[in-house]
Amino acid sequence: MTSIITDISGILIIVYMLLVIVFYIFMMVVAYFTLAREKRLDQDALEDEMQMNIFTKPVSILVPAYNEELGIIESMHSLITLRYPETEIIIIDDGSKDRTSEVVMEAFRMKTSDRTPQAALETAGVTGVHQSTLHPNVFLLQKENGGKADALNAGINYARYPYFCSIDGDSILDRNSLLRVMQPIITSDGKVVAAGGNVRIANGNDIHYGAMETRALGNHPMVLMQIVEYLRAFMLGRIFFSRFNMVLIVSGAFSIFNKRIVIEVGGYSADVIGEDMELVVKVHGRIREKGGDERIEFVPDPVCWTEAPTSAKVLRRQRRRWAQGLFESLWRHKYMMLNPKYGRIGIIAMPYFWLFEAFGALVEAAGYAYIIIAFLTGTLNMEIAALLLLTFVVYGSIFSTLSLMIESWTTHNNARPKSILKLIAMSLSESFWYRPMMILFRLEGMLRFVSKKQEWGNMERKGLGRRS
Repeated sequence: MTSIITDISGILIIVYMLLVIVFYIFMMVVAYFTLAREKRLDQDALEDEMQMNIFTKPVSILVPAYNEELGIIESMHSLITLRYPETEIIIIDDGSKDRTSEVVMEAFRMKTSDRTPQAALETAGVTGVHQSTLHPNVFLLQKENGGKADALNAGINYARYPYFCSIDGDSILDRNSLLRVMQPIITSDGKVVAAGGNVRIANGNDIHYGAMETRALGNHPMVLMQIVEYLRAFMLGRIFFSRFNMVLIVSGAFSIFNKRIVIEVGGYSADVIGEDMELVVKVHGRIREKGGDERIEFVPDPVCWTEAPTSAKVLRRQRRRWAQGLFESLWRHKYMMLNPKYGRIGIIAMPYFWLFEAFGALVEAAGYAYIIIAFLTGTLNMEIAALLLLTFVVYGSIFSTLSLMIESWTTHNNARPKSILKLIAMSLSESFWYRPMMILFRLEGMLRFVSKKQEWGNMERKGLGRRS
């Protein structure tokens, strides 16, 4: 009887994993043809045309910062040198306990500003507004600590322009990134109300004054595995969901929003962990409740470079926070689930995120547990176990490898053969050490959601700069 129960459990897990694999194959095909089409476009010519276009939208760049003294100056240099006609940069120091404000004020020679709020989203108190004497379009807001969402809302209040870009204080942008991520907004006549760019791992690269001088992968196994993971997430899932206007996540590290619609939905929610996904879902809901046809898109070419965790301790904090934020947003908007009123978001995107993203870690953990328990109790069916392991390898390692190859062919960001081989080797090892670790972290995030435990967790920075 025990043998029958374990065999049935194993078969059910295999069926689930096969469904995931079929969906991933479909996403990969869509991503391939989308990127192949993009590759044929002359991006440089499009950028030149947009720069001359009198309808180019000015953008307020919001940089929420909490204890970011190590990376904030490199990030600011990358923003100041962006190739975009009209921007303003607003750093929001959310009550940092380090020298974030002092470093910014010294580097950019700040003076007190009389700038006043343009909107009235509720936030913690703003204690100071400063403007650079070197770069008059650079501002610093000092405020009481309220969290990242609260800091972004304060930035929105003081932003002058109709679109805002949020970028993490430890990140840098390629020189053309803002122009490229704004392309669908500029060319859609207002139909695209938000867009997200591609996020890459900066660890190991040579960065100086906000510019990427030399690209290198480094040798840290955990960082290499995160590079592979980011490629799979951005080059498959987000391209697919963007193609059908079902994007539920645009990275908080690099995203653009129409300020008007964000104010309409009440800004970022300060009472959830995953404020970036929460905002996107709220905007989708608002669009469909009004019967509109606006879109939210992912743009694969623009690149934002960010610092990745280098220790299991910090990676654990990050991933459990992401998992908890996912559950919070899905649960808060559960009324959309299978609701035809919300179109593809309710019928396809929500079920996908619940079934494969939210509960995926639980099913994968059950798969690993099945093999261990069946082996210990002497009821292990070798055929089922082999097939289960094969689905894990295909789902993790093989799809990661294919994602890497597609990305290298279309963008050439990791085009050197040595780099490609190194990442492929890491991809093939994923199912045997990295994947189980991520499953545990995601399960912890699920438990924290159930227990309603709210804790941001401190991301320890080493800073983005010239390699030693």
